[in-house]
Amino acid sequence: MAKAKKIVMRREYTNADVKELRAHSKAKTPVAKIAKLTKRTEGSLRQKAIKLGIRLARLIRQRAPERLASVV
Repeated sequence: MAKAKKIVMRREYTNADVKELRAHSKAKTPVAKIAKLTKRTEGSLRQKAIKLGIRLARLIRQRAPERLASVV
């Protein structure tokens, strides 16, 4: 039996959504956390932030000390 396709539900961004996104941007909240709170994908949030001209917090990965020593 074939699996049913997942229905994609698209929602417009309201003024309240944009205001909330700007607030999270200012607070430097991680995108994954914003995605869970707003029930939107990270990609959707990043695209909207680009259109609004705001930055979203990024996780900066730390290199492991043993890998760092081999680079130098």
